[in-house]
Amino acid sequence: MQERSSVAELVTSLRAELNRYSPGGKLPSSRVLVERFRVSPVTVSRAIAQLAAEGLVTTRPGSGAFRAEPRAALPAPGDTSWQEVSLSGDGGPEVVPRTVDASGVLVTLAAPPPGVIEFNGGYLHASLQPERALSAALARAGRRPGAWSRPPTDGLPELRSWFAREIGPAVSAADVLITAGGQGALATALRALAPPGAPVLVESPTYPGMLAAARATGLRPVPVPMDADGVRPELLADAFRATGARVFVSQPLFQNPTGATLAPARRPEVLAIARAAGAFVVEDDFARRLVHDDSGPLPAPLAADDPDGTVVHVCSLTKVTSPSLRVGALAARGPVLERLRAIQVVDSFFVPRPLQEAALELVGSPSWGRHLAAVSAELGRRRTTMAAALGSELPELTLPHLPAGGGSLWLRLPGGGAGAGADEPAVVSAALRASVAVAPGRPYFCAEPPAGHVRLSFAGVSGAAEIAEGVRRLRTAFDSLLES
Repeated sequence: MQERSSVAELVTSLRAELNRYSPGGKLPSSRVLVERFRVSPVTVSRAIAQLAAEGLVTTRPGSGAFRAEPRAALPAPGDTSWQEVSLSGDGGPEVVPRTVDASGVLVTLAAPPPGVIEFNGGYLHASLQPERALSAALARAGRRPGAWSRPPTDGLPELRSWFAREIGPAVSAADVLITAGGQGALATALRALAPPGAPVLVESPTYPGMLAAARATGLRPVPVPMDADGVRPELLADAFRATGARVFVSQPLFQNPTGATLAPARRPEVLAIARAAGAFVVEDDFARRLVHDDSGPLPAPLAADDPDGTVVHVCSLTKVTSPSLRVGALAARGPVLERLRAIQVVDSFFVPRPLQEAALELVGSPSWGRHLAAVSAELGRRRTTMAAALGSELPELTLPHLPAGGGSLWLRLPGGGAGAGADEPAVVSAALRASVAVAPGRPYFCAEPPAGHVRLSFAGVSGAAEIAEGVRRLRTAFDSLLES
């Protein structure tokens, strides 16, 4: 983090000084900049590279860095209003219009303003990411023979075998496709399993990224309510009968956002209901490696006990490593695998080989087990810390379920009742004014929410001290709403 900060500061300083130089004028040498700003040569190199990427300087090997020539003025914008008609004309009135809305996803991807505590994060904080192990793995991967050559379109056989072993003994490497992370795998599965306009059953609430992918494909998400034991089977059966859907998307382990795990008695029931409907279950097993150290034994994936090919399994290494290690897997049996493979090839050809090689190096290194154990222990501590702080500072927020995995808590806002979700914008805005960012609950529902909610991440902050300070700021935000 210190190196990144030094680079940003040096870039700011050099950017402010560029007007002293005429276009084509030479900047001071790297040695001079090192001495003047008391930074390392690496910091100077990275700062110059960033300015070059911005088009402010040019570099000449052996000569140095020079102020770039002024860029030509951008042409006047044309009339793009015709696009509104074209983009809305996806078909006749019987076609479900596609909705490409990334707002629910961007809540967890957009960096908050400086000084704002990130309770809306979707990934591990940098202090929990295995940056050193990732760097070493990528370096070793780059030295592998053929590391930059074209990989098999299904993925490296060794990596497919590793994912297959992780899913369960009934799954083989031949059942696995390597994907560019879990989000891409979900989008591929939805496109493969349902035609545009079709209904797709989803847990309610559920992951906004999946809802966005479904709607962008022209699918119609239909909610199936949950309780503390996961999706309710009787309502799932009713939904299949009422809609004729052929796809159900589920997160049976540490569901996002509730943290619920599908009860053992419900697992075979859910699969039997789907089989009776002639439907697929898309199992998004995103949080298996985010288990807390006090959770006890984990249930196997649904795909591990599925001889009939009902389950299309999605998993990924991204959540437990780094947002940029976008390596995941799709597992399926039967003719559907060929359709999944065809869609992935058409969309992206293959996952870059260096990333696959780096993933193999990482999961095969001694540091992998140590990293998983460290994350497990730390997430458990942070969950307990946040729950205790909320219970003390904000008892009016209801925590229906204390999860044993994942990186967030799902809280019901006071007031209850239908339409209570209208309070969410006020809460989110007040929190941001108090310098803490929270995720509103509304994007997690594909229909009207039963109440207002917020999702608070404990994985995306630096530790217990920041959790305590963030909850204190939330208390300030709620007090400001009470006074207004």
